[in-house]
Amino acid sequence: MKNHIRTLRNEHGMTQEQLGEIVGVSRQSVIAIETMKYNPSLELAYKIAKAFNMQIEEVFVFEDKEEK
Repeated sequence: MKNHIRTLRNEHGMTQEQLGEIVGVSRQSVIAIETMKYNPSLELAYKIAKAFNMQIEEVFVFEDKEEK
């Protein structure tokens, strides 16, 4: 699953640590999500989207394996 977190964070002048504090995870978790090494739970994805006042679908892009 791709995401736009790094771009959104930069647009909002937010560090990885600040986003992590807002959504309740470590900076390392934010890094792993940004680099697509870890897919967040639905609850965490919702919290991240809410931190940017966006819908989940605007932050995360689901790719069907057959579409690749």
